[in-house]
Amino acid sequence: MTGQQLMITAGAIPSALDAGTDHSAGGTGGVMDFFECHALREKHELEKWGDLDRCPTAMESLEYWRGNEYEERRLFVARLGQETVGTCSVTLPLRENTSTAGIMVDVAAAFRRRGWGRRLLEHAEAVAADSVRTSLDAYCELPAGPVENAARLIPAKSGAVGLPADDPAVAFAAGAGYELEQVERSSRLTLPVPVNKLDTLEMEACSRATGYVLVGWSDTCPDELLAECAVLKNRMSKDVPIAGLDWEAGDWDPARHRGKRLELLIKAANLRTAQHRWPAARSVLTWNAVENRHMLAINNLFGFKPAGYEGEWQKRLG
Repeated sequence: MTGQQLMITAGAIPSALDAGTDHSAGGTGGVMDFFECHALREKHELEKWGDLDRCPTAMESLEYWRGNEYEERRLFVARLGQETVGTCSVTLPLRENTSTAGIMVDVAAAFRRRGWGRRLLEHAEAVAADSVRTSLDAYCELPAGPVENAARLIPAKSGAVGLPADDPAVAFAAGAGYELEQVERSSRLTLPVPVNKLDTLEMEACSRATGYVLVGWSDTCPDELLAECAVLKNRMSKDVPIAGLDWEAGDWDPARHRGKRLELLIKAANLRTAQHRWPAARSVLTWNAVENRHMLAINNLFGFKPAGYEGEWQKRLG
C-alpha cells in the first residue's frame, strides 16, 4: 500500500437495508459505504466490550443516519485502494445548538497508529467549520475496570472522576485539543429483577408519591399526553448536568418533581414492564453524569453496577 493516497468520501445512505449496491441514493461513495461503516462499528464494539449491547442494529443505524429536520448527519468513509481504513461523521443540530457539531472518528484495528485517525478528524473538523460551527463535541466510552484501576487519570473539568491518560482514545482526543468536560457512568442491571424487590421499592415510592397517578404507554405517546410529554422532555434537557459543555436545552413541543420518590416509582414500573414485554432480555444499561449522585443512588437501590465510563469532550474553534 506504499504510496497510496487516503480517499475520504461521503457515504450514501440507502433507502432500505436491501438496497444493494444502488448508487442513486446520493453521496460519492455508493450505498455500500453504509454497510461497511456499520460493520466497522460492530467490530469496534465487539473488540471493546465483547458484545453488541451498545451497538445499534443495522435498521436503527439506517434510521439514524437519515437525519431529520432537527439534525443533519453526515457519514464519511476512508479507503486506501479497496481497503476500508475507517470512518468519521459530523452531526449538525439545526434548531438549537446551531454553533455546535458532533464529531466521531473510528479507525479499523489494522490501520491504527499510522496517522489516519488524525486525517479523519481533520476532515470532520473541516466539515464542521464549513458549516460555521465553532464548538465541537465528541464522546468515548471505556469499560469500568480500566478506568477504576488506572494509575493516572485525566480529570474531568466538572471535577468528577476522569479517564485513563494512557488509553489510546483518551490520548487521541487530548492530543487533538479536546478538553474532557464531563464523565458519565454507564450502569448495568442484570435481569430479571426479583418481583418481590420491585414490589418493595414500589411500595416505598408510593408512600412518598401521594397525589400522583402513574400513566404509561408502549411505542407511541398518546395524542392526549403529547403536549405534557413535550414539557417533560424540555425539562429533562435543562435539568441534566452538562458541566461546561456548550449546549443549549432542547426546545420540545408537540409538532415535571424532586423529593416525592417519583424516579423510584417510574424506574420500578419501567423495569416491570420491560421484563414482561421482553422476557428474553438479560440486562439493561443506563447512563448518568458521575456528579448526579441522586439518580445513581436510585439505580443502586435496584442493583445497577458500574459498567463503563463515557467521556464527553469539547473543543472550541477560533
